[in-house]
Amino acid sequence: MSRTIFYGAAFAAFASASLLTLTAITIPRWVSYTYETSSGPITQTYGLHHSCRTTPTFTTCTPFPSAPDCLDSPHFCSLWHSTNYLMNLAISIELLTTLAFLFTIFGSPSSRKHGWRYLIILLVLCVTCQLLAMSLVSYVYENDERFFVGWRLDVCWVLCTFSWGVILVVTGLVGLVGWVLPEEGRAGEGGYERLQ
Repeated sequence: MSRTIFYGAAFAAFASASLLTLTAITIPRWVSYTYETSSGPITQTYGLHHSCRTTPTFTTCTPFPSAPDCLDSPHFCSLWHSTNYLMNLAISIELLTTLAFLFTIFGSPSSRKHGWRYLIILLVLCVTCQLLAMSLVSYVYENDERFFVGWRLDVCWVLCTFSWGVILVVTGLVGLVGWVLPEEGRAGEGGYERLQ
């Protein structure tokens, strides 16, 4: 029973981290720049799919990176598309991991006994994809000429970092519990002894 409770708690933490991943993909706030004008502050933000410009009166968003962006800087464009691909791959693997958690939690004692190994593989893949995506954005932010002084890594970068951090902790705990906790027994197989 203790494994079931633990896997349920681990799944809740994992599901929260997955929501952060999904939020980081959908909100266009990976990198941003704010500057003051006579009519008020203007903020330019880049997301994985859109670039948005926010003024005191309205917000406009366009697809990003655009064809001119890719012509001007193909290296930047390929790195940004790679980040997009990695984050979408991460959310796909997180969906598979959700199914693996459910099979492990609601399955037989045998699935809880052996399921943690498969969970660890999927969790490590989730962490790897997000870590690579976050690293690519950091690299572009530090090295691309479009990001001059005043640009900053924004909320989606932080959400991605927090998400893979939580998943990494869940991975370690799932591995520890799978390795250390005693197996769930069945009657006559070392779990419960018959009374004489």
